[in-house]
Amino acid sequence: MTIESLQYLNGFGNEHETEALEGALPLGQFSPQKIKYGLYAEQFNTTAFTAPRHQNRRSWMYRIRPSIAMGDYQPMDSGLIRTAPITEIPAPPNVLRWDALPIPSAPTDFIDGLTTIAANGDANAQIGIGIHLYCANASMQQRYFYNADGELLIVPQMGGLRAYTEMGILQVQPGEILVIPRGIKFKIDLIDEQARGYVCENYGAPLELAERGPVGANGYANDRDFQYPIAWYEDVDGDFTLVTKYAGNLYRAALTHSPLDVVAWVGNSAPYKYDLSRFNVMNTVSYDHPDPSIFTVLTSQSDTAGVANVDFVIFPPRWMVAENTFRPPYYHRNIMSEFMGLIEGTYDAKEKGFEPGGMSLHNCMTPHGPEADVFEAASNADLEPQRYQDTMAFMFESRYAIAPTRFAMESEARQKNYLDCWGTLKKYFPNDQH
Repeated sequence: MTIESLQYLNGFGNEHETEALEGALPLGQFSPQKIKYGLYAEQFNTTAFTAPRHQNRRSWMYRIRPSIAMGDYQPMDSGLIRTAPITEIPAPPNVLRWDALPIPSAPTDFIDGLTTIAANGDANAQIGIGIHLYCANASMQQRYFYNADGELLIVPQMGGLRAYTEMGILQVQPGEILVIPRGIKFKIDLIDEQARGYVCENYGAPLELAERGPVGANGYANDRDFQYPIAWYEDVDGDFTLVTKYAGNLYRAALTHSPLDVVAWVGNSAPYKYDLSRFNVMNTVSYDHPDPSIFTVLTSQSDTAGVANVDFVIFPPRWMVAENTFRPPYYHRNIMSEFMGLIEGTYDAKEKGFEPGGMSLHNCMTPHGPEADVFEAASNADLEPQRYQDTMAFMFESRYAIAPTRFAMESEARQKNYLDCWGTLKKYFPNDQH
């Protein structure tokens, strides 16, 4: 099957079934005594066997060889990849911001190009997240990867990616996202010469759609717009390497065949992609700036209702029409910790210094809000309807304090003068003008 002929199975979290060869998918049962084409049945679970039905995620794979047909793991250098808890330096309460990291000059694939910026929680306890940036100029070629520590939410910022996974092929460009469940084997090929983007490694509950509440049946991210791959396989022998992230460390094992040999699969735990332009924005049409939770695409819930392990929130193109209102995000402090990135354009609260590929971190109870120049402009603007165009910012928001790595704190990309953007805030009190 060619990439050009690839069709997608739509719908978030639905039970899907797909086969690359007719009759490869058993009917009526999951593990018959013999399977057509001499395939092996292998169940893949990303929740416990006994998870409630509406939360249970599992898929059955019908593959040429079971996954255990592999060499023994050997430790390998983890490079700049780190895993929570981050203990190499104390986590400061300061506001932090970084420029985009440069693309390396030496050949660097997706795995070698991963750099951990921050993390929280504890991967072994399955709470919290890791936040990484990838900078790559080469495809993964003869090696494959899977992450046993967490689910991967990949947010491209520059250059397209083609993800070859056990369950099919997904291609993403900046403005789209790719989610790969914990444990799924894959390799990343570059569509363009260079690629850069963000990765949220979710140690906690699998990502799901945010509830709509009083919004009703429609709006936000809709199930139908999430795309899953159809079955595609490689039957290739040779010398390959499987890289695994497990308990915070990287390991490699030798393979004598491609691990992407799943001929058919059925279930609801599989990689998927989503085009962020399909997000149906809900916004105020009267007054005041609404809370950013209205822009939540996906959420991983914690053990406390309404307080997320991580929310993936976007700030897409949209109309602003609020009357008698300071339209940018208000100054605030809150219990959630906020890591922001910028895919393209500018972000309305930070018009200078926050560039595409850059990052900022505002931790729990650390005050933040519009820079001084933005406050002055927004306080005196004519409040005509305004279209926020050519912009796409996002936020990984978590209930747990986010600790930066030593690399992030000592990197030349860190803007040590970030606080200065608020340095010219004026005192207007007392002022009887309204």
